[in-house]
Parts: sequence; C-alpha cells; structure tokens
Amino acid sequence: MTEFSGNAQTMALMAFTAVATLTLLLCVMTGPDRDDLDEFYTGYGSLSPLRNGLAIAGDYISAATVLGTGGVIALCGYDGIVLALSTALSLMLLMFLLAEPLRNAGRFTMGDALARRMPGRAVRVTASLVTLAALLPLMLVQLAGTGQLLAFILGFSGDSLKTGVIVGLGALMISYAAIGGMKGTALIQILKIVMLLGSGAVVAVLMLDRFDWDLGALFDTAAAKSGVGPAFLQSGLQFAGAASPRIDMISAQLTVVLGGACLPHITMRMYTASSARQVRRSMSWAVSCVVLFVLVMTIVGVGATALLGRAAIAGADPRGNTAYLLGSRAVFGADVSNAETLLFTTVTTAIFLTVLASVAGMILACANSLAHDVFATRVREMTPHREMLLARLSALGVGVLAIVLAAQVQHRSLQPLVTLSFCIGASALAPALVYSLFWRRYTRAGLLATLIGGTVSVLLLMPGTNLVSGSPVAAFPEADFNWFPFTTTGLVTIPLGFALGWAGTLLSGRRTAEEQRHQYEAVEGWILAGAVRRDG
Repeated sequence: MTEFSGNAQTMALMAFTAVATLTLLLCVMTGPDRDDLDEFYTGYGSLSPLRNGLAIAGDYISAATVLGTGGVIALCGYDGIVLALSTALSLMLLMFLLAEPLRNAGRFTMGDALARRMPGRAVRVTASLVTLAALLPLMLVQLAGTGQLLAFILGFSGDSLKTGVIVGLGALMISYAAIGGMKGTALIQILKIVMLLGSGAVVAVLMLDRFDWDLGALFDTAAAKSGVGPAFLQSGLQFAGAASPRIDMISAQLTVVLGGACLPHITMRMYTASSARQVRRSMSWAVSCVVLFVLVMTIVGVGATALLGRAAIAGADPRGNTAYLLGSRAVFGADVSNAETLLFTTVTTAIFLTVLASVAGMILACANSLAHDVFATRVREMTPHREMLLARLSALGVGVLAIVLAAQVQHRSLQPLVTLSFCIGASALAPALVYSLFWRRYTRAGLLATLIGGTVSVLLLMPGTNLVSGSPVAAFPEADFNWFPFTTTGLVTIPLGFALGWAGTLLSGRRTAEEQRHQYEAVEGWILAGAVRRDG
C-alpha cells in the first residue's frame, strides 16, 4: 500500500496543473500595478487579521515541516511529537515576545528592524547576507524534495524528469515572487493553508474513526507495529545512536524553538500588519492554525505507523518524508472510492502547493533584502521604479541559484540543510533581534559580532555533525569526518551567538555603549509601544 493507483496519479497530475495555473493567475491579478514600494513589499497592510494570520501560518508550515516532521513522528513517535510541539512553541514565542516590536521597528526587511537604532550600510548588508545564508538551504530542501515527491506520487523515476520538475517549479516560484509581491504570495499562502488544514483534518477524522475514536488504541497499535515496542512512545528513539541522546534532543528542540520563527520569511510578515492590534490578532490566528495542524500531523503520522508499520514507511523513504502521504492513502483501505480518491488528490495538491508557496515566500524575502538593504543603500536617492526592478531581478537571481544548487543536491540527504537554516536562525538572528529590540546598550559592533559570529560558527561546526557524514542516512554516507558530538550545533552556537553580542558591546567601550543607549531611548517608544510608525 505504498504505491498509488493510476487513477490517483492522473487526478493528481491534473490537479497540480490546475493549481499552478490558478495561482499564477492570482499573482498576475493581485500584483502591484504601479511602482509602489509599500504595495510590493507589504501589500499596503491591506490584509485583514484573519487573512494575514493565515498567510503567516502558510509561510511557517513549510514542506519541510509537513514531510520532515511528519516522518519523524511516524518513525520516532514521542520524539517526533515533541518536535512538532516545539515548532508551534516557536511561533508562540514570536507572538508574545517579538511580533509587536518587530512590526514597530521594521518597514520592509530584517535589515530595517536591525538598522532602526543602528543606521548604516554595514548592518544592512550583513543582515542581507545572513538572510541569504538562512533561507537558501531551506529553498534547496524544498526544491530538491519536490522532484522526489512528484516522482513518488506520479510514479516516474528518471533523474532527468526530476531535474525538469525542479527547473519548472523553480521558474514558477520565481514568477510568484517577482510578479505577485507580498500580496500575491500572501494569497497563495492562504489558499495553501486552507487546503492543507481542510484535507488534513478530514484525513485525521477518518484515521480516528478507523480506531473507533480511541487515541489509546491508535498509539498502542503504532507502538506494536513500530518494531521497537514501548520505546516508540518514550523519549530517545530519534537520537538513539548518538553519544548523548537526551542532550542531543534538548539541543535540537532549543534550535527549533529559537530558530523557527526568527527566519526572515516569517518575520517579514509582521510588517504587513497595519497596527500593533492587527499584528496581535494576526498572530493569534496563525498560532491557532499551526497548533491545529500539529494535531492533524500527529494523528496522521502515528496513524501511518499503526496501519502500515514502521518498516514499510522507512522502506519508502529512510527519513519517512512520505509518511504523511502514505498515512493519508492507507486510511482509505484497499478499495478506494472516487470520493476517497478525490480527497487524496486534495491532500497531494495541498502538499504540492505547500512547496510552491514556501519557496516563493523565501525567494521574496531574499529578493526584498537584496534590493532594499544592499542595492538601494548604494545611492542616496533611488526611485521606486528602479528598486522594484532590482527586487524582481534579485528574485530571478536567487531563484536561478536555488534551482542550480537544488539539481546538484537532490540525490543527497537534505536534513543537514534544514538543520543549517534553523541553527542560523537560532544562533545569529534570534540573539540579534532580542538584543536590538530590548537591550539599550547594544552597539553596532555587538550586532555585527552576533550576526557574523553566530553564522560562521554554525557553518564551521555543521560539517562535523553526523548529518553530513559518518551515518548511513548522512549527506555523505561513504565518508566519515564526523567529530562534533551532537546532531545540531545549537547547544554550542546559540550561547555563543548571545555571548559574542555581549562581548562585542563590552569591547566597544563605555562611551559607545552610552551613545547607543541614548539612541535606543530616542526610538524606544516607537519600538516597544508603536508610538510612531517611521516611514523611512
């Protein structure tokens, strides 16, 4: 039951084509019709809190979340559920701690928020480079995984076809970002999250019905078919081969909680809210949607193990990336009606749209940052027409780079790239945002030390993890240069990121720190209370 019928494959292909056409048309219809930066970068803040919340949730729930976390739940049980809950907790932290100050401090990009109290091109360029370093790996994961996913759903296996899928979808995602801008990509995110939540909720209800609405029976059956017995419902299975499984798990969860919601394609959605009240309401909707999907993903992932067994899921994909699809298919049983085929087609289409929407949002965040923080700061007065042209050309450049690299890494394990993005988010962006928004004496040297030091430390340590080598499921399974004791770098690089910011500020001297304190006090009311919304 790990293969799909010809009827399901035909319907899926038709649905994919229809969705691609419809979403591109939406972008053309809703994209900016004149050279207006506010319209391109923020959509004029015209989305209601509900729609903005759905767009935030859509950006946050990426294909890596649906497929990767769903696979960890199916293969590792308890550990996967904790990982999914950590994902939701990260967005809650953004809502309670950073959302309003971010919205008040920024205008279009991460560089705006960081340069609010520390103006200067160095801060903006560094923020842009860290944005690229954090988001490019995630883009590669989504694009490279798309070829494998469509090959699995549609039943083809040729490498040239997979590469063709990557190129075709990459071109489509570039078009979304360049044509639609913030508003166009937001509408695609809304469509994606509605389809994903709606189809997933129906599958979860059917899964519970298969087990007579008895959660205990569902989990017990999954544990029995997991091949590891009670260990499936206990901590430690995901990192069972590590030197210190519990410490490794703490490091992974800390990285997800601090890094997930600080990634630039998530924080840029804060600037689309027209007021502090709007951003609070938007985040409430976003968190509710993410929590609901975590519940759906847990039921479908555990249900996949209960119906198919852990061995069958690992046989289809060693990391379980197809578990969500397999669980959605298995819940119907051997004989599938036309209505059930239609529902399964909706599930596959929702995942296909998830990939499209996620990468489009990331390309837009990178393009906006390059155009606004790097190119626009080179000249004193840049016309809106030229900056929008640069943003669109940046989208093309970033998208082409992502396509080329994704075609090269598609046959490797993609898990190191996911982990790399989250580690940079947690080790560089999270400390920089917390210090910039709340620490009065934080200096430019401290900010640059945080951004550069946190990013470089992750890039230096990540190759030494067992995700890259020294493991059968590593990116380079034939090699072994694994020297770092943990799967993620977070336990070392997150404290280091905060420490570098503190040390950089301390070494700046008392006079510089006092100057920064006075500068912060001048904008403190704007950042913390939204007393004034700066337009420049």
